[in-house]
Amino acid sequence: MPPQIHLCFSHRLRAEHQHQEVCGDGRRRLLGTSGLTENVEDDAEYEARGGWLAEESLSSAVVEEDTSLGISWGQLRPFGCKRRSRVNPARSSCLRWAMAALSLFLDVPLTREVDRLLDAYREDPSPDKVYLDHRDCQTETGKVWVCPTVRQTLLQIANDPTLDHEYLPVLGSPEFTRAATELALGRESRAVIENRAGGVHTVGGTGAVRIGAEFLRRWYNPSSPSPIAVYIALAQWDSLRCIFQDAGFTEIRPYHYWDTVRLAVAIEEFLEVLESAPACSIVVLHAPEETGLTLKQWEEVARVMGRKRLFPFFDVPAQGLASGDLDRDAWALRHFVAQGFELFCAQSFSKTFGLYDERVGNLIVVARDNETLVGIRSQLQKQVTGTWATPASLGARVITTVLNNPALLNKWKQSLRMLAEKITLIREKLKEKLRILGTPGCWEHLTAQSGTRSFTGLLPSQVAFLEKHKHIYLLGSGQVSVCSINSHNLDYVAQSINEAVRAQGLSWAETE
Repeated sequence: MPPQIHLCFSHRLRAEHQHQEVCGDGRRRLLGTSGLTENVEDDAEYEARGGWLAEESLSSAVVEEDTSLGISWGQLRPFGCKRRSRVNPARSSCLRWAMAALSLFLDVPLTREVDRLLDAYREDPSPDKVYLDHRDCQTETGKVWVCPTVRQTLLQIANDPTLDHEYLPVLGSPEFTRAATELALGRESRAVIENRAGGVHTVGGTGAVRIGAEFLRRWYNPSSPSPIAVYIALAQWDSLRCIFQDAGFTEIRPYHYWDTVRLAVAIEEFLEVLESAPACSIVVLHAPEETGLTLKQWEEVARVMGRKRLFPFFDVPAQGLASGDLDRDAWALRHFVAQGFELFCAQSFSKTFGLYDERVGNLIVVARDNETLVGIRSQLQKQVTGTWATPASLGARVITTVLNNPALLNKWKQSLRMLAEKITLIREKLKEKLRILGTPGCWEHLTAQSGTRSFTGLLPSQVAFLEKHKHIYLLGSGQVSVCSINSHNLDYVAQSINEAVRAQGLSWAETE
């Protein structure tokens, strides 16, 4: 084998490459890619200059990084790297060649945590596999549900010769944010009438949470001597915690409103958390219409939060899909506004309109007065300018058209009622199937809940059984998207749950 060439990268690294030849003058010539050749001086010359000392071969996967170039020993192992205690600086031409052969991002680790469940489902070759964690609403055939009114409106917009593709204002279309805000708060809301409530058109509900969290981190109670605490429900811990962490919050704490043992609303525990929370903490109230709290319980939550001066951050992803009634689903939010709270509310229209790929959201701000609202919106405008500059228009145009057209609005409301009734029917059918199968435990909690998602009461071991043996994929907490169940997979899902409960022992309800 011909002698190997040594490329000096920095004071710590050197690379060895097989492709070289010995020249007549005693120097070795590197034959690089694309005909590139570089003369590299002999090792003896380096030794004479005191550039190299004792050699230590690289033999471990745990390597020392080069602080000057950001290159690790592991990155250079494919080139036969060796480590020496002191290395003469490389010639710039050799360095350029080596750097061209390596990515600056070789140390970036692969993560599958974001969509682990969905990835596992997609890779599963079983024809019986079922995915029970869809974020969108599904039809009977397992396709994404799109509101019929939306299809009609899209055709109407496409044929409108007056529309253009000009940028929207930074805070979005005023017609859209006004209609969306009135949908959530009600046109008769005092905050709307007094012009102290306004919206910001965002990239989905997630975008609304994001810019709301960033604003609160900068401007909410900045004189506090201790970090502001943020409380997030366990059911949304994974999806929302990272947003507040990225915004700069360090005190993020979980709470739960659902008792996994009694399979019922845990109002006492929820109130205890609020009572013990530091003053001025932020409480994220996700999908209030789906929590199962009664109106009186929401009144008690509002009293405690008002007394403790806690800031409500509502997150409303599916107004109208819990009860089929838009006003009833918005009761908790409207009650807080009526009680004089300043608050934020993140709205999403993905599920209710079937506009999943349009990512249309709205951040509602309810302030003490109009002057405060104007100041808040000015800071949010500054944030948005540096984030997405201006929002997309098509989805907002569809929603604005529907909400401002009485005929289309009535058709949309009817579609929501039908979808909500379908979700309720699926709950009832699943409970009845489990009863007929004689599945151990009480399953009344399936119909006691409402909305697009449901706690099943399954133990983590039972969830693991379903994934491994029945090819059914759901969250480890046992929570499922009810819309993922249809007439085609209902029997299989029910039978599989029955087998999982019998094989893995007691359910939460029986462990009390």
